[in-house]
Amino acid sequence: MNAIVTPIKSETLVVIGNGMVGHHCVEQLVERGALGQYQIHVYGEERQRAYDRVHLSEYFGGRDADSLALCDAGYYGEHGVNLHLGVQVLEIDRERKEVVTTEGRQAYDKLILATGSYPFVPPIPGAEGHSRLVYRTLDDLDAIRAAASHAKRGVVVGGGLLGLEAANALKSLGLEAHVVEFAPRLMPVQLDDEGGKALKARIEALGVGVHLSRATQEIIAGEQYAYRMNFQDGADGRCEYLETDLIVFSAGIRPQDALGRSAELEIAPRGGIVIDADYRTSDPSIFAIGECASWNGMIFGLVAPGYTMARNLAALLCGQPHQPFSGADMSTKLKLLGVDVGSIGDAHAATPGAKSYRFIDEANASYRRLVLSEDGKRVIGAVLIGDNSYYDTLLQYAQNGLKLPTDPSSLILPAGEGAPALGADALPDTATICSCHNVTKGAVCCQVDAGLTDLGELKAATKAGTGCGGCSALLKQVFEHELAARGVEVDKSLCEHFAHTRQELYGIVRVEGILSFQELLAKHGRGHTGCDICKPAVGSILASCWNQPITDPALIPLQDTNDTFMANMQKNGTYSIVPRIAGGEITPDKLIALGAVAKKYDLYTKITGGQRIDLFGAQLHELPDIWGELIEAGFETGHAYGKSLRTVKSCVGSTWCRYGVQDSVGMALHLENRYKGLRSPHKIKFAVSGCTRECAEAQSKDVGVIATDKGWNLYVAGNGGMRPRHAELFATDLDDETLVRYIDRFLMFYIRTADKLQRTSVWRESLEGGLDYLKQVIIDDNLGLAAELEAQMQLVVDRYECEWANAIKDPEKLKRFRTFVNDQRGDPDIHFVKERGQRRPVHASELHLIPVTEEVL
Repeated sequence: MNAIVTPIKSETLVVIGNGMVGHHCVEQLVERGALGQYQIHVYGEERQRAYDRVHLSEYFGGRDADSLALCDAGYYGEHGVNLHLGVQVLEIDRERKEVVTTEGRQAYDKLILATGSYPFVPPIPGAEGHSRLVYRTLDDLDAIRAAASHAKRGVVVGGGLLGLEAANALKSLGLEAHVVEFAPRLMPVQLDDEGGKALKARIEALGVGVHLSRATQEIIAGEQYAYRMNFQDGADGRCEYLETDLIVFSAGIRPQDALGRSAELEIAPRGGIVIDADYRTSDPSIFAIGECASWNGMIFGLVAPGYTMARNLAALLCGQPHQPFSGADMSTKLKLLGVDVGSIGDAHAATPGAKSYRFIDEANASYRRLVLSEDGKRVIGAVLIGDNSYYDTLLQYAQNGLKLPTDPSSLILPAGEGAPALGADALPDTATICSCHNVTKGAVCCQVDAGLTDLGELKAATKAGTGCGGCSALLKQVFEHELAARGVEVDKSLCEHFAHTRQELYGIVRVEGILSFQELLAKHGRGHTGCDICKPAVGSILASCWNQPITDPALIPLQDTNDTFMANMQKNGTYSIVPRIAGGEITPDKLIALGAVAKKYDLYTKITGGQRIDLFGAQLHELPDIWGELIEAGFETGHAYGKSLRTVKSCVGSTWCRYGVQDSVGMALHLENRYKGLRSPHKIKFAVSGCTRECAEAQSKDVGVIATDKGWNLYVAGNGGMRPRHAELFATDLDDETLVRYIDRFLMFYIRTADKLQRTSVWRESLEGGLDYLKQVIIDDNLGLAAELEAQMQLVVDRYECEWANAIKDPEKLKRFRTFVNDQRGDPDIHFVKERGQRRPVHASELHLIPVTEEVL
């Protein structure tokens, strides 16, 4: 029997810092076999093991420390790494090659500093005590949550990446949120003036106050709130101020280089421990990586450069080939308060001779800038606000020097007007797909060639998509393209949490009687919380199957803003109210009731294209009172906010019109009352016309019904909007009962088989066999599903309940409808003006734009 020889660990390696970069370095050391060469000690000042700071804001959304952790609790012990959590390193004794900690002394042969950075708090008089909060660690977030429990308003000092994340956190805690920024625009490092302006407009539309070019001079006791922030005198000599209950400082970061300074390592003029291309400090036994390190006078504050440093340092320490550090791409794609923001390369066009193309959409607060080299042949930078679907394509052009289209501006024009998206086949093998883990297209191809066919396995093998997550869409595109090129059937998983299509999940929910997202995730998914793709998709499936009130506590986290508050949020932060007026038929009493409510709450009124009356300008806290009065008057929710049946439009039909051949109003009423509340992959619109003159425009609807002298003609899968499609004639001369039966089957078959957010028109075009196949399923019942589809529809119909009536009866559900957690007041940033005789809301930041002809109320 051969003896097992255990390698002698000849050196001790100490890592100070257990953040994302420090942990990644340890992971790389483990993977490269360093445990045979080093005894490794890791010191982390926080009590928690390394966690994902990129998604830190999700802590307020329900994720706990364990779900944010970057490794299992037993990872370090299983690999023989000594982890010291909650232990502070006090000093580096270079002479004795020891670190002094709160536990004692630890000798080292090699030392890695991965201490990261700390939040900068400006030296403002009064910025201490309970008013001083920062947004950096889980402990910081716990402190913010505790302070918010007794607050109404919160202010973030700093309008950069973390500052806007912090503002989102305050808003999620129910506070009135404000951002104060010293620079004249938000995200001044990443965005240009136009980009900052577009971002400001979008964030203000979400109800967050933005105060630019403001320097806080002092913080004193407030009058209406706990604190008053006095700003530097303005140009007019007035000293402005803002009062608040709590202040979160996010005014930038500074390298955590205190240990390096005390050990007399070389420090860069602007801070940071100086390193060479091999990450060595001025002491050859000590290395530094991440935000505490300064290379060529620069600090790199993103996770991707830190991971690059960690990966290459691990290779160096293991005697393996590595890449000397030569700088890093600081491009970034993120979502701040739900707003897409992207910045690539030279976003400010600072390169001599740089040329720019700009696309500005002030109506939608969208902005795109494309920066080209002086010769106009290369993309060197870009800025995106409002739509990051362009990001992956532009990044690949910038990183790989790809040949530009004849008209470069087509790369940023609206979809449908410009050049097609860059296909995966156009990328060279050297194209970087994941910057965090330096995964190229070639590396993805190698994994596919080795037989890997699962996206989750690809992420595990390459780590691609597991850093900031910004590359996930491109990674999936490239992976599926390479699989298809090799003749492998492509996985159509909904997302990384569910290895099923939407259609498959629908079947699982129906067959197993699953009633909640958590049950479905536990039985058939992966992970703990889901994502922005699967949560609304599953929410829609659950509603389509069981028609439980979406206001139930277990279902609310799956809804978007409009469904959460059962009203459409408008750009100024107010909401619109659309009661159901089935078929467009309304009694005088109900008309009077609508007018009385609109007059009492001073709402802007407008008749919609779907024969309903829209009431605009309601504030969040007013919604329950308004709906209480409307319900008492006999109205119910019109579901204008949901992916559901919106309207059934009708003409006056044979009752009044001399051309009408059937009672179109009666049929419209019957259809709308039958299908109201039906949740579906996308919104659905109906129309019923009383004759072939087609006054209700039925042939542009998802379901269109046109009267004939023998019955009804049924049209399906049409829609108007940005991509209009004429509905197709499906069946002719149907009696009332058969018409409803076919519509039942059609809608349920669509709900069962469509993809997420897929309109009936797009679904119909994707059906193999086209309209003939659909007729075989719905009319001929060749799949034997007809009875099942009809029964499913009847269940939904029988379980209908007005969502607003349900919410008003429940005091717990009504707590959501507050601008402030512990106060019934409205939003102080919303003001009103008179426009064409009606009141219109505007945000405080827009008051200076109001024409002098309009009256500010």
